[in-house]
Amino acid sequence: MIASQMGLCVICLKAPAVHVDHCHGTGKVRGVLCFNCNSAIGKLGDNPDAVRRAAAYLEGIAWKPTLVAPGVYQLPS
Repeated sequence: MIASQMGLCVICLKAPAVHVDHCHGTGKVRGVLCFNCNSAIGKLGDNPDAVRRAAAYLEGIAWKPTLVAPGVYQLPS
């Protein structure tokens, strides 16, 4: 797996791939990451929606839910 990633973390593409990343729900191995990227996705709860919101934040896209009815908000896609 590391060889197929050319020895690099598949997220940052800079640091050596040294930490096996896996789904905490299924135990399935997803890839090999560097410590920082593996830690980051873990701290975001392995939640793809949280990762997308983080990326949008870094790209300067404001996260603002839209009020569609009293007490009901639509999240940005």
